[in-house]
Amino acid sequence: MQVIAEIFSQGEEIVSGQTVDTNAAWLSQKLVQMGFVVKRHSAVGDNLTDLKKLLQDVSLRADFCICTGGLGPTIDDLTAQAVAEAFTLPLQLDTVALEQISRYFSCRKRDMVDINRKQAFFPQGSQRIDNEWGTAPGFSLQYNQCWFVFVPGVPYEMKNMFTATIARQLSQRFVLQPEQLITLRSVGIGESDLQQKLNTLILPEGVQLSFRAAIDDVQTKLIFPRDAEQPLVRATVNQVAESIGDYIFAIEGLDDSQGGLVEVISQLMRQQQLTLSVQETASQGLIAAKCIAQPWLISSVFNLSLQQQTEKLAIADYLNAAVSIAENRQQQDGTQLVLVQLYEGNTEQFQQKDQSIKLFTVLLTPSGVIHKQRSIAGSNTRKQNQAAIYALDLLRRYLQNKTR
Repeated sequence: MQVIAEIFSQGEEIVSGQTVDTNAAWLSQKLVQMGFVVKRHSAVGDNLTDLKKLLQDVSLRADFCICTGGLGPTIDDLTAQAVAEAFTLPLQLDTVALEQISRYFSCRKRDMVDINRKQAFFPQGSQRIDNEWGTAPGFSLQYNQCWFVFVPGVPYEMKNMFTATIARQLSQRFVLQPEQLITLRSVGIGESDLQQKLNTLILPEGVQLSFRAAIDDVQTKLIFPRDAEQPLVRATVNQVAESIGDYIFAIEGLDDSQGGLVEVISQLMRQQQLTLSVQETASQGLIAAKCIAQPWLISSVFNLSLQQQTEKLAIADYLNAAVSIAENRQQQDGTQLVLVQLYEGNTEQFQQKDQSIKLFTVLLTPSGVIHKQRSIAGSNTRKQNQAAIYALDLLRRYLQNKTR
């Protein structure tokens, strides 16, 4: 039996586009993982009539609704009032909530102004949800067939309240049977090529296949029915993985979480007790930024003059130049691995969106040199990010091949 959920965001800044509603996306992911079927995302501005109408409608069609925003102390924060009027439940002072709000200010050596008392008034019969991360407590109540939860719109506060309290309450109130989502994360291959590789694969009945192109990878998603047996799940995932090949760097949802490309590399670098130096050109420091605080990254240097010195090289000489640079860096830093990238072309070509550049990436290892050559195109930012990702993926492939 499906358990229907809705997400409701309140605030003029949401409907006007001044604020991107990241809360709804985050909550959707959490609720779907728990086993809810999320039917609607709704957003309403600071209008009491609209808020009341939506609350009444939701109470008749959803089993659960979580509302973010509108719990502040100012005149445009209308959530509690809207709930009270929509469900004919008078507002009542919660003295514990008032004490919590007062303590929040006193701990910060600030005076609580009188308008903050508004945040301690909840509709009659509702249950307070403590907020240890801000001034506005949340509250919950049942009306008609729907259990409502109201939390602040500040993402930091909302996420902590959901994780600390609301998720547990949901598990207690509802019988949930989550579908199983498996995500195969890959680099160096596009959605259309992934689809082509899987065209002849016959998936078991009820298994859903989809793709998502993210900034740093492309994700192949498999959703298995709630009652799917694990041997079937594993066999299907293995078939898909074999069809895609070594473009895959991680599989999420099957065993332990593996994380993004850098997380996978970091685990392998630590296991193999290796260190790395990087010489960046096209990525312009982005490799270092993606690997921030990683103890195995000993140095990462972006040197524009180095790229300018190599601009007049013949294509056949780029590889030799990159190997020579890698050997010099290894002597300076004493690392086991050195990653070097150069690109054919000049800065002006790099900056032109309609111009592609040829990227040369070299990885110097204890057992020799591994290199990759590919063309990248698009805006400056896209070229920079692709250069960083392709360099890191070359490192990832070397590390994973060592463990096989």
